[in-house]
Amino acid sequence: MGELRVYDMIKKKRDGGSLTREEIAFLISGYCKGEIPDYQMSALCMAIYFRGMSAEETAYLTMEIRDSGEILDAEGIEGIRVDKHSTGGVGDKTSLIVSPIVASLGLTVAKMSGRGLGHTGGTVDKLEAIPGFRTEMTREEFVLAVRQAGLAIVGQSGELAPADKLLYALRDVTATVDSMPLIASSIMGKKLAANDDCIVLDVKTGSGAFMKSLDDSIALGTLMVDIAKRAGKRAVALVTDMDAPLGSAIGNALEVQEAVEVLRGGGAEDLRELCVSLASQMLFLAQGEAISVCEERVRESLSSGAAFKAFLAMVRAQGGDVSFVENPEKLCQAPYRHTVCAPTDGYITRVNTEDYGLASLLLGAGRNKKEDRIDPWAGIRLHAKTGDSVRRGDPIATLYASDDALFAHAAEVLLAATQIGEQPQRRPLIYRVIG
Repeated sequence: MGELRVYDMIKKKRDGGSLTREEIAFLISGYCKGEIPDYQMSALCMAIYFRGMSAEETAYLTMEIRDSGEILDAEGIEGIRVDKHSTGGVGDKTSLIVSPIVASLGLTVAKMSGRGLGHTGGTVDKLEAIPGFRTEMTREEFVLAVRQAGLAIVGQSGELAPADKLLYALRDVTATVDSMPLIASSIMGKKLAANDDCIVLDVKTGSGAFMKSLDDSIALGTLMVDIAKRAGKRAVALVTDMDAPLGSAIGNALEVQEAVEVLRGGGAEDLRELCVSLASQMLFLAQGEAISVCEERVRESLSSGAAFKAFLAMVRAQGGDVSFVENPEKLCQAPYRHTVCAPTDGYITRVNTEDYGLASLLLGAGRNKKEDRIDPWAGIRLHAKTGDSVRRGDPIATLYASDDALFAHAAEVLLAATQIGEQPQRRPLIYRVIG
């Protein structure tokens, strides 16, 4: 093979050809070193956007993103390491519940999570609503926390998959974010760099999801499971509903409060049942028992209080004030509240989940840019969801904020996103299990 040229690779992809592993390695390495300019990588991303990539090409790209930085060294961390990744949604606090469940059942969770951006929430932001909780730790502190509690959740290290950070920043300003192979390689490059043994992927679908259509969500889940298997990992993907917020709480402290409710054996049914399914799949991948047996063990962990004790142990190991978990009413500290009421009789037939997330952002619970500060106490508590009957004047949500001037716009957005009609509609919680 002659000398590799970026021009030739752009042309090949533009014309529908497939890139070799050597070519992809050359591109990622050169871009990370600053040897390939943004304008050429932008052209390549646009060619991929229109022409796509084969499963094999996508796997090659993922491995190069994985190998662009550190691979998490598991030395000192014992047991089968499991992880769960969600493609993002509104009210999705499953990591706060699933991780302590499986840790209480003998698995090890050494998890790196992200922050929220736009209408989607971030696990790290939620945990930081617990006063004192540390999500930035040295490797030695991280390993010690895992050994003490069986689980730890920290912020993503900039040393893992740095190629993804560079590529995503470029895609974000060149209208190439929503490309299936680029999405899959971005997610899985980071997951594989975290070097867990088993990965459960929660692929959201619906109005609050990145992937709005069910077919696209299934295709993304299938592609990511294929990548994981090519990398020698055990993986499964669940395609789950995000056409309504998950649970009843949106916002950081409120979501921790709701997670505690589930860990104590209560909580919203949809949230609890999805967590049971995700945790059961993690047990199945790690230990190979029948799903029915795994589910029974998961429910016992919740009802016995074992999962809640594991969550307490994690909070303690990461410096958090456990009194806020033992007394979760302390997590509701917003100085102002505002009730949004139903404007008419009927059933909530549909909601725009993304707009519910945006209403929460308007209250201060989210960020438009990575550097924005968030208000941990801001958010929304839902009193009625899709399929529920309401009468005119019934409360459908309570808004929480540190400034009552924020309520008018947020309430307007939330009401506009809520359809009330004659026929109730409910969607499945889980559409497909892949792998």
